[in-house]
Amino acid sequence: MKFLFDIFPLLVFFGSYKWAGSNEEVAQQLINGNLSGIISGGAITASQAPIILATITGIIATAAQIGYLLLRGRKVDGALWVSMVVFLFFGGLTIYFHDDDFIKWKPTIIYWSFAIAMVIASRFFGKNLIRMAMEKQIALPDEVWQRLNTAWVLFWIALGLLNLFVAFVLFKTDTGAWVSFKAFGVTGLMLVFFIAQGFYLSKHIKDEA
Repeated sequence: MKFLFDIFPLLVFFGSYKWAGSNEEVAQQLINGNLSGIISGGAITASQAPIILATITGIIATAAQIGYLLLRGRKVDGALWVSMVVFLFFGGLTIYFHDDDFIKWKPTIIYWSFAIAMVIASRFFGKNLIRMAMEKQIALPDEVWQRLNTAWVLFWIALGLLNLFVAFVLFKTDTGAWVSFKAFGVTGLMLVFFIAQGFYLSKHIKDEA
């Protein structure tokens, strides 16, 4: 359930894009009829409607996540706040200029923000963010925690670069393919990384035992 909660905005983004892609004129009328005041030129074309609608609903879904957690009195992770701020900024630019290049940068900025935060926390504050998140559930040697932290930094950097390659090189003129990669490709890569991490940790847990 937590996994579904975490990817809720992504599912909304993907679902909205696919729906609008099959109903471009309806989505166009919906956006032009209600949001012309925040769109450059006051209107978008039918082909631009899917990414604009997906961006709007994605922002709303992320805000709803934060609102739900606050209403329940639960802590909102820093990563979710970062996602909201970056989504608002790049999503706002996408909506106003009706240009999908801006929203395509959003995942990379988020991934690299995570990497930078982890490096700064480790180098300047002596804090291992991965260890802080996981040490209550698992005991590992200091050097293993450091390797794990480094692995996550490299993973976020690589994922950010891969997003740019897919968005602006591999599928430069096919936004739909990029949306599918964002929904399934990135999720799949993260799952593979989690599994690999699990195998690595299990080895050291056995060694510790």
